Amino acid sequence: MPIFEFRCQQCQHFFEELVFNRDAPVTCPQCGSDQVAKQMSVSAIKTSRGFVSSAGPSSCSTCSTESCSICSNASGFSSDDRY
Repeated sequence: MPIFEFRCQQCQHFFEELVFNRDAPVTCPQCGSDQVAKQMSVSAIKTSRGFVSSAGPSSCSTCSTESCSICSNASGFSSDDRY
């Protein structure tokens, strides 16, 4: 499914949006602004040795995986900032 991560340029809110048509406008669900920027998504694959991330290994001390979507090291912001 085409789910993308966005950050509002006006209120800095992070959100995900299901986008079927790339020309369709995306608005911030918090403030309604159409000034949003698509964020680089980090993907992770679970293997027999744990998680492998497209962001590469991190120095995450919050969990036992090398990198994950809730880790502040994986995406450059903390999970509290996202939603």
